[in-house]
Amino acid sequence: MTKILVVDDEPQLLRALRINLVARHYDVEVARDGGTALRQAAGWHPDLVVLDLGLPDIDGVEVIHGLRGWTSIPIIVLSGRAGSADMVDALDAGADDYVTKPFGIDELLARIRAVTRRAVAHESELAEIPVGDHMVDLVNMTVSDGIRLTPTEWHLLAVLLRNPGKLISQRRLLTEVWGPNYLKETNYLRQYMAQLRRKLEDDPARPRHLLTEPGMGYRFQP
Repeated sequence: MTKILVVDDEPQLLRALRINLVARHYDVEVARDGGTALRQAAGWHPDLVVLDLGLPDIDGVEVIHGLRGWTSIPIIVLSGRAGSADMVDALDAGADDYVTKPFGIDELLARIRAVTRRAVAHESELAEIPVGDHMVDLVNMTVSDGIRLTPTEWHLLAVLLRNPGKLISQRRLLTEVWGPNYLKETNYLRQYMAQLRRKLEDDPARPRHLLTEPGMGYRFQP
């Protein structure tokens, strides 16, 4: 059963969406603010998020950034903001689709089916990513041979593995994993990258896959 997290601060809309989605055999959880949404997403691991931009605590675009730091699950934005700038900001942050309020439930259901189909094809690529002698599954968050990673290690590793061969700047990693208030804490990156190498690299002192680009950032080399 597909798990959908619906995030909106309008109780009547939440209730209506829950009723309609459950009636169509979706497993549904709801959140009324961005902080709750991020916690529920991390603990429940939904297959799709339906997200309002106008939340009482965190702007919806920031919620998208927070989710995209560790997951590629589809995000459909619901918003009363009809301006094209808001749509661009949401899509640039990583949203997959955008529906403007008011909307028909049939339209939303069609968008859900479309992004879910695309996600299934993409997720199969993320289920088996070789890192040295280990196989990392970003869908189910497991590593072969019973290796266990902490939530922060998973978050950092996921950003790198979703961008194979690409240099990811220190600034981007710090922002996505720890938040914009931690841009000077480069020691965090050194510490956690060392931990990941000890767990995943054959020779942590001479890594072949989790590489440092001095003064710039880090790279996952398949």
